[in-house]
Amino acid sequence: MDLLDHGLLDVGDGNRLYWEVVGEPDAKPAVYLHGGPGSGCSVGARKVLSAGNYKTVLFDQRGCGRSTPNASDPATDLSVNTTDHLIADVERLREHLGIEKWLVFGGSWGVTLAVAYAQRHPDRVSELILVAVSLSSQRELDWLYRGASRFFPEAWARFSAHAGDPPDVVRAYADLMEHPDRAVRERAAIEWSRWEDTVLSLENFGKQGSWTGRPSDEMLALVRICAHYYANHGFVGDLVGDAHRLTGIPGEIIHGRRDLSCPPDTAWRLAEAWPDATLTVVDDSGHKGSPAFVAAIEAAARRFSP
Repeated sequence: MDLLDHGLLDVGDGNRLYWEVVGEPDAKPAVYLHGGPGSGCSVGARKVLSAGNYKTVLFDQRGCGRSTPNASDPATDLSVNTTDHLIADVERLREHLGIEKWLVFGGSWGVTLAVAYAQRHPDRVSELILVAVSLSSQRELDWLYRGASRFFPEAWARFSAHAGDPPDVVRAYADLMEHPDRAVRERAAIEWSRWEDTVLSLENFGKQGSWTGRPSDEMLALVRICAHYYANHGFVGDLVGDAHRLTGIPGEIIHGRRDLSCPPDTAWRLAEAWPDATLTVVDDSGHKGSPAFVAAIEAAARRFSP
């Protein structure tokens, strides 16, 4: 996809967001919300909606990627990095680019942000494409950071022990990621990332070691932001319970049957509560996708393309 424009947008609180626009200049606007939280946008993300005709906006959320300041620095203030701040950032970016309304694409954590944004600003959303659904509910987080231990007891024992076997392991890791000693933060980030990769390790498709294979600063920012958000339940309420706020917005929900990190019942519950959405469950896919998963995204992109 051709890069049309890029820049840094001052969103306040000392934060500047890196953004870019790809595709066709006069095409239908879309915005891509990346996962993590804290993973940033990859070059490959530019191609996600390439099956349709879109002018796609991508940006690195606060504290990660090419946005500044980077959360790998413990001096970076995470008190001004919440879902409310990110929703405001999306709106500020939309206004900065002179876009009236856009399709919103979210993947994994990006689904939480996409749904929260659409519920807050439904008049700015033409459609939603949501893949690898995570809504950051307590139920989901309890599964990912304790329930899944039933499949990987030895890996869980290591992950939990590193934080001192606390009742709230996510909060304990969030605290470790604020430690003034970089070596302490690095060890915690490695253990967190190892657990995340373990939960994804049974999948047949996708890059192995997608968490542990990151450069040190990138991993520190990702884990610090992720633990910060999930220790606070994503800074969201019951997004399924508020699904009525999506009424009138067409949607495509795409989820892998074999997604052990985010089981498909959340995607199903969202679809049941949102009659304007269509749910596609891809039987051979986990969280990282598969060829059939990609085909489902392409079909959704074509469906909403002019």
